[in-house]
Amino acid sequence: MSRAVSRTVSGAGSPAVRRAARRRVVESDVCIIGGGITAAMVAERLAERTSATITVVEAGGRTASLDERSDTRARMLAYGENPWPNDNIRGQTGSGAMYNSMVVGGSAMHWGGAVPRFSPEDFRLRSLYGVASDWPISFDELEPYYQEAEERIGVAGEQGPPEYDPRSKPYPMPPLPLSYSLERMREWTEKTDIPFWTQPWARNTEPYQGRNVCRRCDTCFVCPTGAKYTPDFAFDRLLADGRIDLVTRTLVRRLNLEPGSDRIAVAEAVDRDSPDEPVEFRAGTFVIASGHAWSSHLLLLSANSRFPDGLANRTGNVGRYMTGHWYLSGFINLPMRLYPGMFVYNSLLSRRFASPGPLDRYVRHDLRLWESTVGRTPRIVDDDGQILWGDEIMADWRARTESESTARIRAYYDLLPDRDSRLTLDPGKANELGDPMPRIDYRPAQESIDLEDHTVETISGRFEELARAAGGSMRSIGQPSELWEHPGGGCRMGDDPATSVVDRWGRTHDHENLFVVGAPTIVSGGCANGTLTFCALSLMSAEEMQKELPSA
Repeated sequence: MSRAVSRTVSGAGSPAVRRAARRRVVESDVCIIGGGITAAMVAERLAERTSATITVVEAGGRTASLDERSDTRARMLAYGENPWPNDNIRGQTGSGAMYNSMVVGGSAMHWGGAVPRFSPEDFRLRSLYGVASDWPISFDELEPYYQEAEERIGVAGEQGPPEYDPRSKPYPMPPLPLSYSLERMREWTEKTDIPFWTQPWARNTEPYQGRNVCRRCDTCFVCPTGAKYTPDFAFDRLLADGRIDLVTRTLVRRLNLEPGSDRIAVAEAVDRDSPDEPVEFRAGTFVIASGHAWSSHLLLLSANSRFPDGLANRTGNVGRYMTGHWYLSGFINLPMRLYPGMFVYNSLLSRRFASPGPLDRYVRHDLRLWESTVGRTPRIVDDDGQILWGDEIMADWRARTESESTARIRAYYDLLPDRDSRLTLDPGKANELGDPMPRIDYRPAQESIDLEDHTVETISGRFEELARAAGGSMRSIGQPSELWEHPGGGCRMGDDPATSVVDRWGRTHDHENLFVVGAPTIVSGGCANGTLTFCALSLMSAEEMQKELPSA
Protein backbone atom coordinates (compact mmCIF):
# COMPACT_ATOMS: atom_id res chain seq x y z
CA MET A 1 0.00 0.00 0.00
CA SER A 2 1.15 3.55 -0.64
CA ARG A 3 2.05 5.63 2.37
CA ALA A 4 0.97 9.23 2.92
CA VAL A 5 3.81 11.40 4.17
CA SER A 6 4.08 15.02 5.22
CA ARG A 7 3.96 17.38 2.28
CA THR A 8 6.35 20.32 2.04
CA VAL A 9 3.95 22.42 -0.01
CA SER A 10 2.85 25.63 1.65
CA GLY A 11 -0.60 27.11 1.47
CA ALA A 12 -4.07 26.43 2.87
CA GLY A 13 -4.39 22.96 4.31
CA SER A 14 -0.67 22.17 4.09
CA PRO A 15 1.53 22.29 7.20
CA ALA A 16 5.12 23.44 7.08
CA VAL A 17 7.75 20.72 7.30
CA ARG A 18 11.38 21.38 8.23
CA ARG A 19 14.32 19.39 9.49
CA ALA A 20 16.46 20.32 12.48
CA ALA A 21 19.40 18.24 13.73
CA ARG A 22 18.07 14.96 12.33
CA ARG A 23 14.63 15.78 13.64
CA ARG A 24 11.67 16.28 11.31
CA VAL A 25 9.36 19.06 12.47
CA VAL A 26 5.78 19.33 11.17
CA GLU A 27 3.96 22.56 11.96
CA SER A 28 0.24 23.21 11.53
CA ASP A 29 -2.63 25.01 13.22
CA VAL A 30 -4.26 21.78 14.40
CA CYS A 31 -2.67 18.41 15.12
CA ILE A 32 -5.11 15.49 15.44
CA ILE A 33 -3.57 12.38 17.03
CA GLY A 34 -5.37 9.28 15.79
CA GLY A 35 -6.94 8.41 12.46
CA GLY A 36 -10.27 6.77 13.38
CA ILE A 37 -13.89 7.81 13.04
CA THR A 38 -13.79 10.64 15.61
CA ALA A 39 -10.64 12.07 14.02
CA ALA A 40 -12.48 12.01 10.68
CA MET A 41 -15.41 13.95 12.18
CA VAL A 42 -13.15 16.65 13.65
CA ALA A 43 -10.97 16.95 10.53
CA GLU A 44 -13.97 17.20 8.20
CA ARG A 45 -15.73 19.88 10.19
CA LEU A 46 -12.63 22.01 10.72
CA ALA A 47 -11.61 21.68 7.07
CA GLU A 48 -15.06 22.84 5.92
CA ARG A 49 -15.50 25.73 8.33
CA THR A 50 -12.00 27.09 8.87
CA SER A 51 -8.91 27.81 6.81
CA ALA A 52 -6.68 26.19 9.43
CA THR A 53 -3.85 23.86 8.42
CA ILE A 54 -4.62 20.40 9.78
CA THR A 55 -2.33 17.44 10.36
CA VAL A 56 -3.74 13.98 11.17
CA VAL A 57 -1.20 11.57 12.68
CA GLU A 58 -1.93 7.83 12.55
CA ALA A 59 0.31 5.18 14.09
CA GLY A 60 -0.82 2.55 11.58
CA GLY A 61 -0.78 2.49 7.82
CA ARG A 62 -3.35 1.88 5.13
CA THR A 63 -5.44 -1.24 4.79
CA ALA A 64 -7.62 -2.47 1.92
CA SER A 65 -8.99 0.38 -0.18
CA LEU A 66 -12.49 0.19 -1.62
CA ASP A 67 -11.10 -1.03 -4.95
CA GLU A 68 -9.38 -3.92 -3.17
CA ARG A 69 -12.25 -5.03 -0.93
CA SER A 70 -13.93 -7.35 -3.42
CA ASP A 71 -10.70 -9.31 -3.67
CA THR A 72 -10.00 -9.39 0.07
CA ARG A 73 -13.63 -10.41 0.70
CA ALA A 74 -13.30 -13.26 -1.79
CA ARG A 75 -10.17 -14.54 -0.09
CA MET A 76 -11.88 -14.26 3.30
CA LEU A 77 -14.74 -16.45 2.05
CA ALA A 78 -12.48 -18.91 0.27
CA TYR A 79 -9.57 -19.23 2.67
CA GLY A 80 -10.55 -17.50 5.92
CA GLU A 81 -7.95 -14.76 5.42
CA ASN A 82 -8.14 -11.45 7.23
CA PRO A 83 -9.65 -9.02 4.69
CA TRP A 84 -8.01 -6.09 6.47
CA PRO A 85 -4.23 -6.48 6.08
CA ASN A 86 -1.87 -4.38 8.21
CA ASP A 87 -4.62 -3.34 10.62
CA ASN A 88 -2.56 -3.57 13.81
CA ILE A 89 0.95 -2.93 15.09
CA ARG A 90 2.83 -5.85 16.53
CA GLY A 91 3.54 -5.35 20.21
CA GLN A 92 1.35 -2.25 20.44
CA THR A 93 -1.37 -3.89 22.48
CA GLY A 94 -2.54 -3.74 26.06
CA SER A 95 -4.50 -5.89 28.48
CA GLY A 96 -8.26 -5.83 29.00
CA ALA A 97 -11.14 -5.05 26.67
CA MET A 98 -9.73 -2.70 24.04
CA TYR A 99 -9.48 -2.39 20.29
CA ASN A 100 -6.10 -3.22 18.81
CA SER A 101 -6.75 -1.82 15.33
CA MET A 102 -4.21 0.84 14.45
CA VAL A 103 -4.84 1.77 10.86
CA VAL A 104 -6.16 4.69 8.82
CA GLY A 105 -9.87 4.53 9.67
CA GLY A 106 -9.41 2.71 12.97
CA SER A 107 -11.75 -0.02 14.17
CA ALA A 108 -14.57 1.54 12.13
CA MET A 109 -12.95 0.04 9.04
CA HIS A 110 -14.59 -3.25 10.02
CA TRP A 111 -17.35 -2.17 12.40
CA GLY A 112 -20.89 -3.48 12.26
CA GLY A 113 -22.31 -0.06 11.48
CA ALA A 114 -25.17 0.04 14.02
CA VAL A 115 -25.72 3.69 14.99
CA PRO A 116 -28.48 4.20 17.57
CA ARG A 117 -28.43 7.33 19.66
CA PHE A 118 -28.22 7.38 23.43
CA SER A 119 -31.51 8.13 25.19
CA PRO A 120 -32.25 11.46 26.93
CA GLU A 121 -32.19 9.62 30.26
CA ASP A 122 -28.53 8.66 29.80
CA PHE A 123 -27.52 12.26 30.41
CA ARG A 124 -29.51 12.67 33.68
CA LEU A 125 -29.00 9.49 35.69
CA ARG A 126 -28.44 11.26 39.01
CA SER A 127 -31.31 13.71 38.55
CA LEU A 128 -33.85 11.11 37.39
CA TYR A 129 -32.85 7.96 39.24
CA GLY A 130 -30.43 8.97 42.00
CA VAL A 131 -27.57 6.83 40.63
CA ALA A 132 -24.16 7.54 39.07
CA SER A 133 -23.61 11.06 37.70
CA ASP A 134 -25.31 13.49 35.35
CA TRP A 135 -23.46 14.51 32.21
CA PRO A 136 -22.60 18.23 31.93
CA ILE A 137 -24.66 18.33 28.72
CA SER A 138 -28.22 17.31 27.90
CA PHE A 139 -29.59 15.21 25.07
CA ASP A 140 -31.16 18.34 23.57
CA GLU A 141 -27.77 20.06 23.45
CA LEU A 142 -26.19 17.08 21.71
CA GLU A 143 -29.10 16.38 19.35
CA PRO A 144 -28.01 18.72 16.52
CA TYR A 145 -24.61 17.01 16.49
CA TYR A 146 -26.27 13.60 16.39
CA GLN A 147 -28.07 14.77 13.26
CA GLU A 148 -24.87 16.16 11.75
CA ALA A 149 -23.02 12.91 12.45
CA GLU A 150 -25.78 10.91 10.77
CA GLU A 151 -25.59 13.14 7.71
CA ARG A 152 -21.80 12.90 7.51
CA ILE A 153 -21.81 9.13 7.89
CA GLY A 154 -24.96 8.45 5.87
CA VAL A 155 -27.44 6.70 8.15
CA ALA A 156 -30.49 4.73 7.06
CA GLY A 157 -33.16 4.49 9.73
CA GLU A 158 -36.79 4.47 10.75
CA GLN A 159 -38.30 6.96 13.18
CA GLY A 160 -39.47 5.18 16.31
CA PRO A 161 -42.15 6.51 18.67
CA PRO A 162 -41.08 10.07 19.55
CA GLU A 163 -41.29 9.41 23.28
CA TYR A 164 -38.63 6.71 22.91
CA ASP A 165 -36.76 7.95 19.82
CA PRO A 166 -36.76 11.76 19.83
CA ARG A 167 -35.44 13.44 16.67
CA SER A 168 -35.57 16.95 15.24
CA LYS A 169 -35.19 15.81 11.61
CA PRO A 170 -35.67 12.60 9.62
CA TYR A 171 -32.83 10.17 9.00
CA PRO A 172 -30.76 10.99 5.91
CA MET A 173 -32.00 7.81 4.20
CA PRO A 174 -34.96 5.42 4.55
CA PRO A 175 -34.37 2.22 6.52
CA LEU A 176 -33.04 -1.01 5.10
CA PRO A 177 -35.90 -3.23 3.91
CA LEU A 178 -36.91 -5.93 6.36
CA SER A 179 -36.30 -9.52 5.39
CA TYR A 180 -39.22 -11.94 5.22
CA SER A 181 -38.24 -13.26 8.66
CA LEU A 182 -38.16 -9.81 10.27
CA GLU A 183 -41.52 -8.96 8.70
CA ARG A 184 -43.05 -12.03 10.40
CA MET A 185 -41.32 -11.15 13.66
CA ARG A 186 -42.67 -7.61 13.48
CA GLU A 187 -46.21 -9.00 13.17
CA TRP A 188 -45.53 -10.92 16.36
CA THR A 189 -44.20 -7.91 18.31
CA GLU A 190 -47.24 -5.86 17.34
CA LYS A 191 -49.27 -8.18 19.58
CA THR A 192 -47.41 -6.75 22.59
CA ASP A 193 -47.34 -3.29 24.15
CA ILE A 194 -43.61 -3.03 23.41
CA PRO A 195 -42.96 -0.95 20.28
CA PHE A 196 -40.21 -2.15 17.93
CA TRP A 197 -38.73 -0.44 14.92
CA THR A 198 -35.74 -0.92 12.63
CA GLN A 199 -32.18 -0.64 13.82
CA PRO A 200 -30.45 2.37 12.20
CA TRP A 201 -27.38 1.53 10.11
CA ALA A 202 -24.43 3.34 8.56
CA ARG A 203 -25.35 1.81 5.21
CA ASN A 204 -26.77 3.39 2.09
CA THR A 205 -30.29 2.55 0.99
CA GLU A 206 -29.92 5.02 -1.86
CA PRO A 207 -26.83 6.49 -3.56
CA TYR A 208 -25.15 8.77 -1.02
CA GLN A 209 -21.92 10.78 -1.14
CA GLY A 210 -20.84 8.90 -4.26
CA ARG A 211 -21.17 5.51 -2.57
CA ASN A 212 -23.26 2.52 -3.63
CA VAL A 213 -26.42 1.02 -2.18
CA CYS A 214 -26.33 -1.87 0.29
CA ARG A 215 -26.94 -5.21 -1.47
CA ARG A 216 -27.46 -7.10 1.83
CA CYS A 217 -24.78 -9.61 0.89
CA ASP A 218 -24.13 -10.56 4.54
CA THR A 219 -20.40 -9.88 4.66
CA CYS A 220 -20.68 -6.61 6.57
CA PHE A 221 -17.29 -7.14 8.22
CA VAL A 222 -15.95 -6.16 4.80
CA CYS A 223 -18.40 -4.29 2.58
CA PRO A 224 -17.34 -4.81 -1.06
CA THR A 225 -19.55 -2.04 -2.48
CA GLY A 226 -18.76 0.92 -0.22
CA ALA A 227 -22.35 1.09 0.97
CA LYS A 228 -21.18 0.88 4.59
CA TYR A 229 -19.42 4.00 5.84
CA THR A 230 -15.75 3.73 6.74
CA PRO A 231 -13.64 6.74 7.82
CA ASP A 232 -11.09 6.38 5.02
CA PHE A 233 -13.74 7.79 2.65
CA ALA A 234 -13.67 11.07 4.59
CA PHE A 235 -9.87 11.20 4.77
CA ASP A 236 -9.51 10.50 1.06
CA ARG A 237 -11.90 13.34 0.19
CA LEU A 238 -9.99 15.76 2.40
CA LEU A 239 -6.67 14.67 0.93
CA ALA A 240 -7.99 15.07 -2.63
CA ASP A 241 -9.12 18.60 -1.75
CA GLY A 242 -5.74 19.44 -0.21
CA ARG A 243 -7.35 20.22 3.15
CA ILE A 244 -5.41 17.92 5.45
CA ASP A 245 -2.02 16.33 5.73
CA LEU A 246 -2.20 12.67 6.74
CA VAL A 247 0.97 11.31 8.33
CA THR A 248 0.82 7.52 8.65
CA ARG A 249 2.95 4.85 10.34
CA THR A 250 3.99 7.47 12.90
CA LEU A 251 3.47 6.77 16.60
CA VAL A 252 3.05 9.71 18.98
CA ARG A 253 4.79 8.78 22.24
CA ARG A 254 4.36 11.84 24.44
CA LEU A 255 3.18 15.44 24.61
CA ASN A 256 5.44 18.23 25.90
CA LEU A 257 4.53 21.57 27.44
CA GLU A 258 5.68 25.02 26.41
CA PRO A 259 8.38 26.22 28.82
CA GLY A 260 6.78 28.06 31.74
CA SER A 261 3.26 27.24 30.55
CA ASP A 262 0.61 24.53 30.76
CA ARG A 263 -0.03 24.75 27.01
CA ILE A 264 0.99 21.82 24.82
CA ALA A 265 3.83 22.73 22.48
CA VAL A 266 5.01 19.49 20.89
CA ALA A 267 3.88 15.95 20.18
CA GLU A 268 6.95 13.73 20.07
CA ALA A 269 6.67 10.82 17.66
CA VAL A 270 8.64 8.12 15.89
CA ASP A 271 8.39 7.35 12.19
CA ARG A 272 8.10 3.56 12.17
CA ASP A 273 9.90 3.41 8.81
CA SER A 274 12.77 5.66 9.96
CA PRO A 275 12.93 5.15 13.74
CA ASP A 276 16.31 6.87 14.07
CA GLU A 277 14.84 10.20 12.94
CA PRO A 278 12.45 11.58 15.59
CA VAL A 279 9.41 13.57 14.47
CA GLU A 280 7.97 16.63 16.22
CA PHE A 281 4.48 17.91 15.59
CA ARG A 282 3.94 21.53 16.59
CA ALA A 283 0.51 23.15 16.59
CA GLY A 284 -1.63 25.75 18.25
CA THR A 285 -4.34 23.18 19.01
CA PHE A 286 -3.82 19.50 19.80
CA VAL A 287 -6.62 16.94 19.58
CA ILE A 288 -6.33 13.42 21.00
CA ALA A 289 -8.69 11.22 18.99
CA SER A 290 -7.15 7.87 19.89
CA GLY A 291 -10.10 5.97 21.31
CA HIS A 292 -11.01 4.92 24.82
CA ALA A 293 -7.70 3.15 25.59
CA TRP A 294 -4.95 4.99 23.74
CA SER A 295 -6.09 8.51 24.64
CA SER A 296 -5.66 8.01 28.39
CA HIS A 297 -2.51 6.00 27.68
CA LEU A 298 -0.86 8.93 25.88
CA LEU A 299 -1.72 11.35 28.69
CA LEU A 300 -0.23 9.01 31.29
CA LEU A 301 2.91 8.46 29.19
CA SER A 302 3.38 12.23 29.02
CA ALA A 303 4.08 12.69 32.74
CA ASN A 304 6.63 15.38 33.60
CA SER A 305 7.85 17.24 36.65
CA ARG A 306 4.90 19.63 36.53
CA PHE A 307 2.36 16.85 36.00
CA PRO A 308 4.04 13.82 37.60
CA ASP A 309 0.95 11.62 37.22
CA GLY A 310 0.39 12.46 33.57
CA LEU A 311 -0.93 15.39 31.58
CA ALA A 312 -4.49 16.61 32.26
CA ASN A 313 -4.28 14.56 35.47
CA ARG A 314 -3.91 17.16 38.19
CA THR A 315 -6.87 15.63 40.05
CA GLY A 316 -6.01 12.01 39.27
CA ASN A 317 -8.97 11.23 37.00
CA VAL A 318 -7.18 10.22 33.79
CA GLY A 319 -7.84 6.57 33.11
CA ARG A 320 -10.70 6.35 35.63
CA TYR A 321 -14.41 5.65 35.20
CA MET A 322 -13.77 3.26 32.31
CA THR A 323 -17.22 2.24 31.17
CA GLY A 324 -19.37 0.32 28.71
CA HIS A 325 -22.29 -2.04 29.14
CA TRP A 326 -23.13 -5.72 29.53
CA TYR A 327 -25.89 -7.67 27.88
CA LEU A 328 -28.26 -10.54 28.47
CA SER A 329 -29.19 -12.70 25.49
CA GLY A 330 -31.46 -15.62 24.72
CA PHE A 331 -33.19 -17.69 22.06
CA ILE A 332 -36.95 -17.95 21.58
CA ASN A 333 -38.73 -20.90 19.95
CA LEU A 334 -41.41 -19.48 17.67
CA PRO A 335 -44.43 -21.31 16.20
CA MET A 336 -43.81 -19.88 12.73
CA ARG A 337 -41.58 -20.64 9.80
CA LEU A 338 -38.73 -18.24 9.17
CA TYR A 339 -36.10 -18.21 6.45
CA PRO A 340 -32.84 -16.82 7.85
CA GLY A 341 -30.10 -15.71 5.54
CA MET A 342 -30.70 -12.17 4.22
CA PHE A 343 -28.74 -9.48 6.06
CA VAL A 344 -28.75 -11.47 9.28
CA TYR A 345 -27.22 -8.51 11.16
CA ASN A 346 -30.39 -6.46 10.83
CA SER A 347 -32.69 -6.40 13.82
CA LEU A 348 -35.83 -4.96 15.30
CA LEU A 349 -35.04 -2.49 18.06
CA SER A 350 -36.98 -1.17 21.03
CA ARG A 351 -35.84 1.65 23.32
CA ARG A 352 -38.99 1.38 25.43
CA PHE A 353 -37.06 0.35 28.53
CA ALA A 354 -34.16 2.72 27.97
CA SER A 355 -36.76 5.44 28.62
CA PRO A 356 -38.77 3.66 31.31
CA GLY A 357 -40.23 6.58 33.24
CA PRO A 358 -40.13 6.55 37.06
CA LEU A 359 -38.50 3.49 38.64
CA ASP A 360 -38.60 1.94 42.11
CA ARG A 361 -35.28 0.21 41.43
CA TYR A 362 -32.90 1.19 38.66
CA VAL A 363 -32.70 -0.92 35.51
CA ARG A 364 -32.53 0.37 31.94
CA HIS A 365 -31.95 -1.59 28.76
CA ASP A 366 -32.80 -1.85 25.09
CA LEU A 367 -34.27 -4.87 23.28
CA ARG A 368 -33.16 -6.31 19.95
CA LEU A 369 -34.66 -9.16 17.95
CA TRP A 370 -33.20 -10.87 14.93
CA GLU A 371 -33.41 -14.18 13.11
CA SER A 372 -31.33 -17.16 14.19
CA THR A 373 -30.28 -20.54 12.85
CA VAL A 374 -29.95 -22.03 16.34
CA GLY A 375 -31.79 -25.37 16.40
CA ARG A 376 -32.31 -25.30 12.64
CA THR A 377 -29.36 -27.36 11.47
CA PRO A 378 -29.49 -31.14 10.83
CA ARG A 379 -28.50 -33.44 13.66
CA ILE A 380 -27.51 -37.09 13.93
CA VAL A 381 -28.97 -37.76 17.40
CA ASP A 382 -32.63 -37.09 18.28
CA ASP A 383 -34.13 -35.90 21.58
CA ASP A 384 -34.19 -39.47 22.90
CA GLY A 385 -30.51 -39.99 22.15
CA GLN A 386 -31.17 -42.32 19.21
CA ILE A 387 -28.74 -42.13 16.28
CA LEU A 388 -30.36 -41.01 13.01
CA TRP A 389 -29.39 -42.60 9.70
CA GLY A 390 -29.88 -41.63 6.04
CA ASP A 391 -33.34 -40.23 5.31
CA GLU A 392 -34.10 -40.11 9.03
CA ILE A 393 -31.78 -37.10 9.32
CA MET A 394 -33.73 -35.13 6.68
CA ALA A 395 -37.09 -36.20 8.09
CA ASP A 396 -36.06 -35.04 11.56
CA TRP A 397 -34.75 -31.74 10.20
CA ARG A 398 -37.98 -31.03 8.27
CA ALA A 399 -40.15 -31.91 11.26
CA ARG A 400 -38.22 -29.49 13.46
CA THR A 401 -38.05 -26.59 11.01
CA GLU A 402 -41.37 -26.60 9.15
CA SER A 403 -43.46 -25.68 12.17
CA GLU A 404 -41.00 -23.91 14.47
CA SER A 405 -38.19 -21.38 14.14
CA THR A 406 -35.83 -19.56 16.44
CA ALA A 407 -35.32 -15.86 17.14
CA ARG A 408 -32.44 -14.31 19.02
CA ILE A 409 -33.07 -11.64 21.62
CA ARG A 410 -30.56 -9.36 23.33
CA ALA A 411 -30.70 -6.55 25.86
CA TYR A 412 -27.82 -4.15 26.37
CA TYR A 413 -28.20 -2.76 29.87
CA ASP A 414 -26.70 0.26 31.55
CA LEU A 415 -23.77 -0.56 33.83
CA LEU A 416 -22.65 2.27 36.07
CA PRO A 417 -18.87 2.84 36.17
CA ASP A 418 -16.79 2.87 39.33
CA ARG A 419 -13.99 5.39 39.85
CA ASP A 420 -11.62 2.44 40.24
CA SER A 421 -12.67 1.05 36.86
CA ARG A 422 -9.48 2.23 35.32
CA LEU A 423 -6.68 2.21 32.80
CA THR A 424 -3.12 2.20 34.12
CA LEU A 425 0.34 1.76 32.67
CA ASP A 426 1.48 -1.85 32.89
CA PRO A 427 5.17 -2.00 33.88
CA GLY A 428 5.27 -5.67 32.94
CA LYS A 429 4.26 -5.14 29.32
CA ALA A 430 6.03 -2.78 26.91
CA ASN A 431 6.18 -2.18 23.16
CA GLU A 432 9.39 -2.46 21.14
CA LEU A 433 10.29 1.13 22.08
CA GLY A 434 10.11 0.33 25.78
CA ASP A 435 6.90 2.28 26.44
CA PRO A 436 4.64 0.57 29.01
CA MET A 437 1.35 -0.59 27.49
CA PRO A 438 -2.12 0.11 28.91
CA ARG A 439 -3.94 -2.23 31.23
CA ILE A 440 -7.70 -1.89 31.73
CA ASP A 441 -9.42 -3.36 34.78
CA TYR A 442 -13.15 -2.78 34.41
CA ARG A 443 -15.29 -2.59 37.52
CA PRO A 444 -18.97 -1.75 37.81
CA ALA A 445 -20.03 0.63 40.55
CA GLN A 446 -21.37 -0.96 43.73
CA GLU A 447 -24.82 0.29 42.71
CA SER A 448 -24.75 -1.95 39.64
CA ILE A 449 -23.36 -4.90 41.59
CA ASP A 450 -26.19 -4.58 44.13
CA LEU A 451 -28.77 -4.38 41.32
CA GLU A 452 -27.42 -7.27 39.24
CA ASP A 453 -29.93 -9.93 40.36
CA HIS A 454 -32.81 -7.49 39.96
CA THR A 455 -31.56 -6.47 36.51
CA VAL A 456 -31.26 -10.05 35.24
CA GLU A 457 -34.65 -11.03 36.69
CA THR A 458 -36.36 -8.00 35.14
CA ILE A 459 -34.87 -8.48 31.68
CA SER A 460 -35.47 -12.25 31.71
CA GLY A 461 -39.12 -11.60 32.57
CA ARG A 462 -39.46 -9.34 29.54
CA PHE A 463 -37.90 -12.01 27.33
CA GLU A 464 -40.49 -14.49 28.63
CA GLU A 465 -43.30 -12.00 28.04
CA LEU A 466 -42.27 -11.56 24.41
CA ALA A 467 -42.03 -15.32 23.90
CA ARG A 468 -45.54 -15.88 25.28
CA ALA A 469 -46.97 -13.15 23.04
CA ALA A 470 -45.84 -15.19 20.03
CA GLY A 471 -47.23 -18.42 21.43
CA GLY A 472 -43.65 -19.57 21.79
CA SER A 473 -41.25 -20.33 24.61
CA MET A 474 -37.77 -19.43 25.76
CA ARG A 475 -35.22 -21.89 24.45
CA SER A 476 -32.44 -20.48 26.64
CA ILE A 477 -31.26 -17.33 28.41
CA GLY A 478 -27.55 -16.64 28.62
CA GLN A 479 -25.74 -15.37 31.67
CA PRO A 480 -24.84 -11.68 31.77
CA SER A 481 -21.91 -10.87 29.55
CA GLU A 482 -18.78 -9.45 31.12
CA LEU A 483 -17.26 -8.38 27.82
CA TRP A 484 -17.85 -4.66 28.37
CA GLU A 485 -19.40 -3.98 24.98
CA HIS A 486 -18.83 -0.59 23.32
CA PRO A 487 -16.29 0.64 25.90
CA GLY A 488 -15.44 4.24 26.68
CA GLY A 489 -14.31 6.50 29.47
CA GLY A 490 -10.94 7.40 30.94
CA CYS A 491 -11.16 11.15 30.23
CA ARG A 492 -14.71 11.83 31.29
CA MET A 493 -16.33 15.20 30.85
CA GLY A 494 -17.66 17.40 33.62
CA ASP A 495 -17.98 20.94 34.86
CA ASP A 496 -15.96 20.19 38.01
CA PRO A 497 -12.22 19.57 37.43
CA ALA A 498 -12.11 17.63 40.70
CA THR A 499 -14.19 14.81 39.20
CA SER A 500 -13.46 15.04 35.47
CA VAL A 501 -10.68 15.45 32.90
CA VAL A 502 -12.32 17.56 30.18
CA ASP A 503 -15.12 20.10 30.04
CA ARG A 504 -18.32 19.72 28.04
CA TRP A 505 -16.48 20.56 24.81
CA GLY A 506 -13.67 18.07 25.39
CA ARG A 507 -11.11 20.73 26.34
CA THR A 508 -8.86 19.46 29.13
CA HIS A 509 -9.22 21.41 32.37
CA ASP A 510 -5.43 21.61 32.77
CA HIS A 511 -4.34 22.57 29.23
CA GLU A 512 -6.26 25.20 27.27
CA ASN A 513 -5.07 24.04 23.83
CA LEU A 514 -5.53 20.29 24.35
CA PHE A 515 -8.78 18.49 23.49
CA VAL A 516 -9.78 14.85 23.96
CA VAL A 517 -12.68 13.75 21.76
CA GLY A 518 -15.10 10.87 21.45
CA ALA A 519 -15.26 7.66 23.48
CA PRO A 520 -12.90 8.66 26.35
CA THR A 521 -15.10 11.60 27.34
CA ILE A 522 -18.37 9.78 28.03
CA VAL A 523 -19.72 9.74 31.58
CA SER A 524 -21.61 6.44 31.33
CA GLY A 525 -22.06 3.67 28.76
CA GLY A 526 -25.80 3.81 28.15
CA CYS A 527 -27.89 1.02 26.66
CA ALA A 528 -26.78 1.26 23.04
CA ASN A 529 -23.80 1.14 20.69
CA GLY A 530 -21.77 4.24 21.42
CA THR A 531 -20.19 5.12 18.07
CA LEU A 532 -22.74 7.71 16.98
CA THR A 533 -22.53 9.38 20.40
CA PHE A 534 -18.72 9.47 20.13
CA CYS A 535 -19.06 11.14 16.72
CA ALA A 536 -21.61 13.68 17.96
CA LEU A 537 -19.41 14.62 20.90
CA SER A 538 -16.44 15.04 18.54
CA LEU A 539 -18.42 17.41 16.32
CA MET A 540 -19.44 19.44 19.37
CA SER A 541 -15.76 19.67 20.33
CA ALA A 542 -14.83 20.75 16.80
CA GLU A 543 -17.32 23.60 16.96
CA GLU A 544 -15.57 24.88 20.08
CA MET A 545 -12.17 24.58 18.39
CA GLN A 546 -13.42 26.67 15.46
CA LYS A 547 -13.75 29.72 17.67
CA GLU A 548 -9.98 30.11 17.91
CA LEU A 549 -9.13 29.22 14.29
CA PRO A 550 -9.17 31.37 11.14
CA SER A 551 -12.52 31.19 9.40
CA ALA A 552 -12.89 29.63 5.96
